[in-house]
Amino acid sequence: MSPGIVVTFSEQMKLKGEDDIDRSENQYQKGVKLLVDNGIHSVPKKYILPPSERSGMNMEDANVAKQNLELPIIDFSDLIGPNRHQVLQALANACQRYGFFQVVNHGISEDVMNSMMDVSGRFFDLPFEERGKYMTADMRAAVRYGTSFSQTKDRVFCWRDFLKLLCHPLPDFLPHWPDSPVDFRKVVATYAEETKDLFLRLMEAIVESLGIVENNKEGKDNILQELENGSQLMAANFYPPCPQPDLTLGMPPHSDYGFLTLLLQDEVEGLQIQFQGKWFTVHPINNAFIVNVGDHLEIFSNGKYKSVLHRVLVNSSKPRRSVASLHSVCFNSTVRPSPKLIDEANPKRYVDTDFETFLAYVSTTETKRKSFLESRKFTSILHR
Repeated sequence: MSPGIVVTFSEQMKLKGEDDIDRSENQYQKGVKLLVDNGIHSVPKKYILPPSERSGMNMEDANVAKQNLELPIIDFSDLIGPNRHQVLQALANACQRYGFFQVVNHGISEDVMNSMMDVSGRFFDLPFEERGKYMTADMRAAVRYGTSFSQTKDRVFCWRDFLKLLCHPLPDFLPHWPDSPVDFRKVVATYAEETKDLFLRLMEAIVESLGIVENNKEGKDNILQELENGSQLMAANFYPPCPQPDLTLGMPPHSDYGFLTLLLQDEVEGLQIQFQGKWFTVHPINNAFIVNVGDHLEIFSNGKYKSVLHRVLVNSSKPRRSVASLHSVCFNSTVRPSPKLIDEANPKRYVDTDFETFLAYVSTTETKRKSFLESRKFTSILHR
């Protein structure tokens, strides 16, 4: 079925009639992997996006690039040594122009990365009865298994299951994590600690690239100290093979809410970012992290560094796995533009915000694109 053809109501009913799995709304709440495991052969109506919201990969769509995007590559080892100034400039350019970059030579071993991908894959291979124990709509839960993007609000579901884990402080949350597979907690705890450390070292460089000197001995307004004690949310994602991938998405266009997201993914392509008005597929580099600017960093930088829309495609032949580690300040902290980046030429562009404001927004609104960040701009508030 071509993604350019409108699926009529009668056609949707035909699809539903052909698919004996498509019987009730409740079954979709259990996740797309269960549908696939039960032998689904066509995309149920619940997952069929309107033509205007599909990927357009098989269409002559001017908004979809026909080649992959080579993101800036940051060699983290060069931050220690004589090339630090050049790396800081490269970081600034990546955060301003792309909102994404890839990090190599970051110090996290291949064994730690591979073990994380392996154990998350084995979790999704568990019987649904085991995975389903962690299903909840509570966004504050230490462990949350779910599907789509927001299964409580999405009118059309996305082709994704996820496991989200709160990670910091680790001793508070580790006892609540799944104990199956048997090595899950040990492997994920090691990965969480090492990605937290990498995030802090990246943020130290990013703050320096903004021209901010963090020298307040009392710790007031010291963003690095806030981030050291800040939040960490890990999301392990599973995208099963899809019989009609042109009709749906693994994740819709969105930006991330935190400061930085560190993404580990397998060799299967799927991540796309929007650059200069076009969608580009990101080619994974072995043993590299894909890092993207979040909404909170855009707010902190007073708009100098940009969070960027990204989405995930699915395919008909291979499952895809990824692990995203999202970092920000504590959930009860306030994010605001740095006073050092505000002057007459660059007035304050965003209102102060906190995680409660974000939760209230996403719990009452179907989040689309960068809608939450747009709601934080002074221009948006003035026009309400």
